[in-house]
Amino acid sequence: MITSKSNPKIKNVVKLQKSSERREQNRIIIEGRREIERAVACGFVVDTLFICNELLRESVCINANVTEEVSLEVFEKIAYREGSDGLLAVAIPKYSELKDFRPKKNPLIIVLETVEKPGNLGAVMRTADAAGVDAVIIADPRTDLFNPNAIRASIGTIFSVPLFACSSKECIKWLKSNDIIIYCTYLKASIDYLDADFRQGSAIVMGTEATGISDIWVEAADQNLIIPMNGIADSLNVSVTTAIVVFEAIRQRRCL
Repeated sequence: MITSKSNPKIKNVVKLQKSSERREQNRIIIEGRREIERAVACGFVVDTLFICNELLRESVCINANVTEEVSLEVFEKIAYREGSDGLLAVAIPKYSELKDFRPKKNPLIIVLETVEKPGNLGAVMRTADAAGVDAVIIADPRTDLFNPNAIRASIGTIFSVPLFACSSKECIKWLKSNDIIIYCTYLKASIDYLDADFRQGSAIVMGTEATGISDIWVEAADQNLIIPMNGIADSLNVSVTTAIVVFEAIRQRRCL
């Protein structure tokens, strides 16, 4: 059992709390049984699994290259969340290139431009998984795809949906080359999202809550969408907006 916070493996996990270190080592941190099991089920390899038996609620059977038992004090040093179940994994991420992605006929794509908050990314991934969208593309990302807080907010669904990161320019080029209609959430020259036709290949583009989508997407859009607001609020959280529009698209596609 590892009982010292100064153990090299423990010190390295603490280092991995920084995105720059995760990129350099090509590793990600996954905390929680559900999230780890979903990652493994989706083909992610667990390099090291840390187990705290004092917190473990039931026996565990997770494939890992190395398994380390740690004390409660040590686990609290490396854990991200409160009320942890005593499982934390250092895993090897899987990244894919958008240029290599071959979507099916009439795909439904979610595009998030310059997403900054890992929690928003994770919440959108839960929607993407629930709706069965074909892919999520992060255009000009400002957070790493597998930020531990994004993984947590997604409850592990971030591993189940094809996920890509690229520039907005590259994304627009790819969408147009695959004849995918670009629907942007934007206030000007917009139609009610209920009046849009999502039955063909469609990309639903969301910008940041603070600034919305950028000019490059405004110019690339085939149609702008708006969700009518009936109260005093003039906007919704990006993950909520995504869910509303995506599930309208799913409703329309039921008869395809």
